[in-house]
Amino acid sequence: MRLTTEKPALLLGLIGEGIRESLSPTLYEDEAAHHGILCLYQRIDLEALRLTAAALPELLTSAERLGFTGLNITHPCKQAVIQHLDELSDEARAIGAVNTVVLRDGRRIGHNTDHYGFTRNMQQHMGARTLGRVVQLGAGGAGSAVADAILRLGASCLTLFDPSENRARDLAGALQTRFPDATVQVGQDLVGAMQQADGLVNATPIGMASHPGTPLPPDLLESRHWFSEIIYFPLETELLRIARAKGCHTVDGIGMVVHQAARAFELYTGGIPADSARMTDHVTQVLKRRAAARQAC
Repeated sequence: MRLTTEKPALLLGLIGEGIRESLSPTLYEDEAAHHGILCLYQRIDLEALRLTAAALPELLTSAERLGFTGLNITHPCKQAVIQHLDELSDEARAIGAVNTVVLRDGRRIGHNTDHYGFTRNMQQHMGARTLGRVVQLGAGGAGSAVADAILRLGASCLTLFDPSENRARDLAGALQTRFPDATVQVGQDLVGAMQQADGLVNATPIGMASHPGTPLPPDLLESRHWFSEIIYFPLETELLRIARAKGCHTVDGIGMVVHQAARAFELYTGGIPADSARMTDHVTQVLKRRAAARQAC
């Protein structure tokens, strides 16, 4: 499609750690092109820059000065960024995490589209299956949004595991207040929790290309479990591959990243709707090409 100057150009970025394989640049740039919008998207990789989340004030100020339209925020900055923003959406405030920052009229406005993305992905792929008792690994920025969505989708019990017990306890307490009819607890015994669970959610970075491995011993997964992965690069994490081999009902992370990006695209453009089906096809094809290229090496 020929790009025009009738619509404003988008200058976007992603702040996070170990994001060299993120597909956000091609995802947003391709969708913008279909709308006749020029979009330039920059990865701001803390790992490559040898920075930490402590650099957020400097990075946000630089983005404003350079005319960025907005920023996506990922691990490990989704909670740390909040203190540097001027305004939060109701959803971001309730969840306590931000993955999308709109820079407009001199203000930094934080949103959480992870919640929407995870919810839509689960609705599309779980069908009539009930969530039941759920074990969730990870209580950080993404985990906060996912946990809220899991309970809104009807889980009867949510057991949280996180390397930081205090973080898990704080999240469990906030969720229990919002969802008094469900049971929300901090897990102490992963083996016992998985024996009682109907499903498992991985909301940790373990399984990403930059954090290889599995977030729990794979033998704890049984064929009766459903498993939801929020990681989308690689296309199939080690745990997702194992879950599929065992016959578990699985939900991969592509749908979540697409739906959260589609919602963020609308926020960045002031309401232009994104085509999530087209975005899903695009990101799937890119991931397959990457996988084929690796195998050819």
